[in-house]
Amino acid sequence: MTSTNFKTENNTYRKLIGNGLTYRIPKFQRDYSWGEEEWEDLWADLLSTLRNDEPAHYMGYLVLQSDDDKSFEVIDGQQRLTTLTLLTLAALKHLQRLIDAGENVDENKARLEELRRTYVGSLDPVSLTTHSKLTLNRNNNDYFQQYLVPLQPLPQRRLRFSEHSLRKSFEWFEKHLETWLDGQQGDRGRAIAQFVSEMSDKLFFTVINVTDELNAYRVFETLNARGVKLSSTDLLKNSLFSVLHRQSTMRDEDMPVLESRWESLLARLGSEGFPEFLRAYWLSTGRFVRHADLFKAVRREVTDRSQVFELLRQLDEDLDTYVALQEPEVSTLPPRAKHHAQTLRLFGVKQPFPLLLAARRKLTSDGFEKVLRACVVISFRYNVVGGLSPGEQEPVFATAARGLADGTLTTDGELIGALARVYPSDEKFKASFVEKVFTKGKTRLARYVLAELERQSGGASVDPDNDAISLEHVLPLSPGQNWDAFRDQDIEAMSGYLGNMALLRRGTNNALGNADWATKRPVLEASEYKLTHELAKENAEWTPARLMARQNKLAHLAGAVWRIDQLS
Repeated sequence: MTSTNFKTENNTYRKLIGNGLTYRIPKFQRDYSWGEEEWEDLWADLLSTLRNDEPAHYMGYLVLQSDDDKSFEVIDGQQRLTTLTLLTLAALKHLQRLIDAGENVDENKARLEELRRTYVGSLDPVSLTTHSKLTLNRNNNDYFQQYLVPLQPLPQRRLRFSEHSLRKSFEWFEKHLETWLDGQQGDRGRAIAQFVSEMSDKLFFTVINVTDELNAYRVFETLNARGVKLSSTDLLKNSLFSVLHRQSTMRDEDMPVLESRWESLLARLGSEGFPEFLRAYWLSTGRFVRHADLFKAVRREVTDRSQVFELLRQLDEDLDTYVALQEPEVSTLPPRAKHHAQTLRLFGVKQPFPLLLAARRKLTSDGFEKVLRACVVISFRYNVVGGLSPGEQEPVFATAARGLADGTLTTDGELIGALARVYPSDEKFKASFVEKVFTKGKTRLARYVLAELERQSGGASVDPDNDAISLEHVLPLSPGQNWDAFRDQDIEAMSGYLGNMALLRRGTNNALGNADWATKRPVLEASEYKLTHELAKENAEWTPARLMARQNKLAHLAGAVWRIDQLS
């Protein structure tokens, strides 16, 4: 790239958004997808920066494309820019509440108008339409401009999944700002304005400006494929190796031995996977640390030769367990433990890993298997179905791991009991299950859930990974004629409910296609799978009401499958 089509500079959020520039997410770029884990990280970083009066907090790279330096397409960084705008809008909502309550009305109106003009855009007082500084993609922009930007009441139904994410993000920051505001003294409107002002001055980005799509693509691929993860591993390595250089007791053989052990670890993990493994180990000893603070924690606590070698020895001892959790099919875990590890991997949940490292060290094989099974149940209830905050879950696992380390917890029963805080009650679990949508990309997970429910109901034993078995959507994902009972806005959500799904032999499923209920019903009723057979036998028609009745039935059945008697 030449200097004519590529330039880099560091800019604060205020300079980016507060000086008349506009930003547009490309129309077909992916939807807003951040969730509680990312919101929590941003909020914690922001509060830490403001509370400790730190001069700045680095927000990473932004890749922008423009040919006039006034309006920009956001090639990389849309999640961060969108979230910061939602956070700002949540602050404006609190100012509006103060105005509505008659609190310093004139001052707060002035603050609201100035902050909106600076960070969001100008608002037409008649039509309430906004000339927004940020335009989202084609799936998100209407909801963003129509409801969020003008601070209108937010609809909660008949929305796209990403629109729900936008709403939840706004409401999450609104709630956390309210908690923060309760702790402030004096003029609350002034506190809100100062919060937004300091945030915009202290958050800064490395901005890469490109002038054409080819250069934007190259930058994007480089940053995401090769950038941060490799350098963070190198940073950790340099920190540990430099400890030996500072020690007068370093021996000639130390560096080759250390290098050999390091390379052995990376050979099995890869550079990208090492920081995640190191953090899992760190948490497994009961020392809670956030991702962003891992390097500082290691540098602070590993300060001499013996500690460096002890850390690498312990990492080497835990590596087999960690890799077994990542790749259970090639591990030496006993069959039941291997099955549970495969299920945990299917869920994509890694929060229990630190606890499982500690449990493998301290408990018997049988005890470890029981704890692993408990982690599967908790992960299904809490993460998969509940969609609850992983950030609130991690400290619970770390505290339980510390109990194993210091001897206050000694048995699998005591360890499982320490996880009660992250075990949703039957009532909450069933309520969440009824609302759970399995998107098209979650087909394997939906097959697993139906297979477990089939077993619980006394039906056939089903291997969800068997290619001969497929997932039938009774109401098709893209229905044609003869589905008039379902409105267009119902189809996206209801077609993804488990109550709308059934296991079938693959050939049978392919033959059905998008057929109507009258055609599908006799085929489903002839199925060898009990739940599939019952679906057809019990429903003369397939309507939203009948679909939801089955959804509730499966939720009740799920409460018996994913259950820990000790915690229920």
